Amino acid sequence: MFNFVVAATMAAAIVIPPGGAPNTVPPPDHMTIDVVTVNGSGCPAGTAAVAVSPDNKAFTVTYSQFLAQVGVGSLPTDFRKNCQLNLRLNIPQGFTYGIAQADYRGFAHLEQGATGMERANYYFQGMSPTAYQSHSYEGPFSDDWQATDTTELAAIVYHPCGEQRLFNINTELRVSAGTSDPTKTTSFISMDSTDGSVETTYHFAWKTCP
Repeated sequence: MFNFVVAATMAAAIVIPPGGAPNTVPPPDHMTIDVVTVNGSGCPAGTAAVAVSPDNKAFTVTYSQFLAQVGVGSLPTDFRKNCQLNLRLNIPQGFTYGIAQADYRGFAHLEQGATGMERANYYFQGMSPTAYQSHSYEGPFSDDWQATDTTELAAIVYHPCGEQRLFNINTELRVSAGTSDPTKTTSFISMDSTDGSVETTYHFAWKTCP
């Protein structure tokens, strides 16, 4: 088990006092995240790290080997890569949280006729997963990509107050050769970069417990 308390990307948060209107004041005490397990072909051991922003407004997942590809130099199973993170969030007493927004970034090189896709969902242990939100890209494309999943305030799923449940994040990358020629070309999509660090940021929505 690893514990990270490191500076990360700052993001907007929402705190909802009982009977009050939303405001932007996060909990006063710092939170930490324990990475309980990391599983998946897109995040071998030691290639995914989690950091919490010092203002408690967001946490960031950094991947270094999350890449799906087809074509020259790839294996038959490389067209799909996934990662599941099981996290324990240690939050200040009297608060609960949900995820209001998730930002994903990476790089893709897609030949003419090829397609790439990123999709993700999350859930609390013992609760139903949220619906997958997907983002697709079509070749020819060779550039950075960024995708944002946003949840309406009324639809945010909050961690049950007073309980200990793991927070699970499922992310997946897929690439299809389509009408491109995989015997002569290579297409890929990644949450990766030349410096081995691409951040995926999850923005908190806070609420006080009864």
